[in-house]
Amino acid sequence: MDEHEARLKRLRMRSWRRGTKEMDLILGPFSDSDLAGLSPAELDLYEALLEENDQDLYPWITARLGDARPGPAALSPLLDRIARHAQGSLGPK
Repeated sequence: MDEHEARLKRLRMRSWRRGTKEMDLILGPFSDSDLAGLSPAELDLYEALLEENDQDLYPWITARLGDARPGPAALSPLLDRIARHAQGSLGPK
């Protein structure tokens, strides 16, 4: 396994084992479907996002399902992408 694949595997595991079930269900599926398509710079941002605690991340992401845009500006594009993914996979069918 090369270094990039090992990094993706590590990030997927961290995404699925967050500490709160809500964030597992948001970040886990996102990591399974979208991580491989992220650029190295985006992976760096995702890694920084994973350093945030779930009590902050959850409202930052779920508020984006409406019109609010809370959270650090540097993470905003990634938070928007995760929110769109969550809405598509967890929202009403």
